[in-house]
Amino acid sequence: MNLKKKWRIRMTPTIKSINGPVIKARNASDLKIREMVTVGKLIGEVVSIDGDYAIIQVYEDTSGLKINDEIIKTNRPLSVRLGPGMIGNMFDGIQRPLDKIALKHGSFIPSGLGLSNLDEKKKWDVKIKVKVGDKIKKGQIYATIDESPIIEHRLMSNFDGEVLEVLDDGKYCIEDTIVKVKTKEKIEDLKLYQYWPVRVQRPIKRNKPLSELLLTGQRVLDIFFPVAKGGTVAIPGGFGTGKTMLQHQLAQYSNADIIIYIGCGERGNEMTQVLEDFPNLIDPNTGRGLMERTILIANTSNMPVAAREASIYTGITMAEYFRDMGYDVALMADSTSRWAEALREISARLEEIPAEEGYPAYLGSRLSQFYERAGDFINLNGSHGSVTLIGAVSPTGGDFSEPVTENTRRSVNVFLGLDKNLAYSRHYPAINWLNSYSNYLNQMANYYENISGEDIVSLRNKMMEILTEEDKLQSIVMLVGKDSLSDKQKNLLDVASMIKIAFLQQNAFNDTDKYVPLNKQIQMLKVIENYFNISKNLIEEGISYKNIYDKTLIAKINSMKYDIKNDEIEKFATLNNNIQSYFQSVKEGNK
Repeated sequence: MNLKKKWRIRMTPTIKSINGPVIKARNASDLKIREMVTVGKLIGEVVSIDGDYAIIQVYEDTSGLKINDEIIKTNRPLSVRLGPGMIGNMFDGIQRPLDKIALKHGSFIPSGLGLSNLDEKKKWDVKIKVKVGDKIKKGQIYATIDESPIIEHRLMSNFDGEVLEVLDDGKYCIEDTIVKVKTKEKIEDLKLYQYWPVRVQRPIKRNKPLSELLLTGQRVLDIFFPVAKGGTVAIPGGFGTGKTMLQHQLAQYSNADIIIYIGCGERGNEMTQVLEDFPNLIDPNTGRGLMERTILIANTSNMPVAAREASIYTGITMAEYFRDMGYDVALMADSTSRWAEALREISARLEEIPAEEGYPAYLGSRLSQFYERAGDFINLNGSHGSVTLIGAVSPTGGDFSEPVTENTRRSVNVFLGLDKNLAYSRHYPAINWLNSYSNYLNQMANYYENISGEDIVSLRNKMMEILTEEDKLQSIVMLVGKDSLSDKQKNLLDVASMIKIAFLQQNAFNDTDKYVPLNKQIQMLKVIENYFNISKNLIEEGISYKNIYDKTLIAKINSMKYDIKNDEIEKFATLNNNIQSYFQSVKEGNK
């Protein structure tokens, strides 16, 4: 025996100290940054290493842990399992299935659960798309599954290699190996799922310029502040301004193929409403149930904050997975403010130097890293897919200058500022047209022209100029009254009121108005433009505002959104003729 040789003894990592969800570990030199570990029976992630010590962020309630409990390596980063069974399901922030937990444990999630996130017993009808001897590349589809009546799940390889073995088409569980691939290093088994690290962006072949509109059926969005497929959107607003309801509208009516809705730190009753409402909603684009294309992720305010911080990464990884199949995905995060609060709490426990309002100095970069995963892409397998990110922000007291809103504004291209005064006056969606903007407007010009054959962007800009001028005139009206205005200005106020009531205000409880196709939206705006152009010309010819104004005609224009059904576009010609006939009679009566 060599008594002089020095042997390295590997000590098992153990808990040195516990501070809420933050664990300090000793004997941790073999751990890796971002490695997933089990602390006792709880799931955690290594966030820093200093010599023999490591800091671990635990994604569950740490009650019951004690000093010297063992920490076990898993040799892989925090990952989600991607495969059939996600559509129509509801997970927590680290992809544990909440329906299974509820059946087994009731209303609250106990610590240390080892439940599988996907159903391992269910057999799926699998169609194999490769054969022995084929060369297979990363991203290539090797099998398909009809996951729901409207979604085909496409299984994609994570390896380059040659197909060695293939099973026949048939019914298989997710753990069954259906294809074997020989790579340069070894033989890999392709099952009905794959793991992917949540903090790593999935690879693409190249980006595409954003050129297609995310149709929502909401007039204020589809024309005034358009959202591109693959775009980024922020919806900031104080309490009661309708952030959650607007996201529900977008989830139900947008023409994305897949919806991923993340309840990040929201109240439990709000997520309960989502659970109760979504299964009963019908997707107007397919006529099928909304849950047949939806994944829900819930990490409510009473769940562990570390899992809340991970929830948006879980969601965006799922979104990229379906994007790689060739789908357009829309992700709703409600709200990123609660996510930032979780980030702040964890940062404080890690004893990091705080920045503005106690948030960590890297708040802006983390938000940017999240939103930059949106886009319109050509995937590795040659398919085309997109991820649209729509994040609600809940600034305290509706203050848009607070850090989360300001940092979000720098990362997004559509800013939909919700206004409490509009909300309290029952104007929904309560989007303030003066504070909001969309950088995609000019990019959508060709899209609008292909749909309608007209310059819709110029029409929209004309309506915005009227609203901007009306805002200036309202200051004068409040000081000296409407009678002090010129006839031209009085008429402009009437037209601005039409734009707000007839076009921007939308009734979610009316079957005709809750979802409006783009061609009807364009015709509605052209009716208002027609009224404005003719009335303005008559005033310039010397006809007084008193003779032009007609309460009945204005009421008819304001009610066109209800009176003219979505499939009765031809009736707008009649309404325009009525406007022209009325003004022609006014002109003749003043000769």
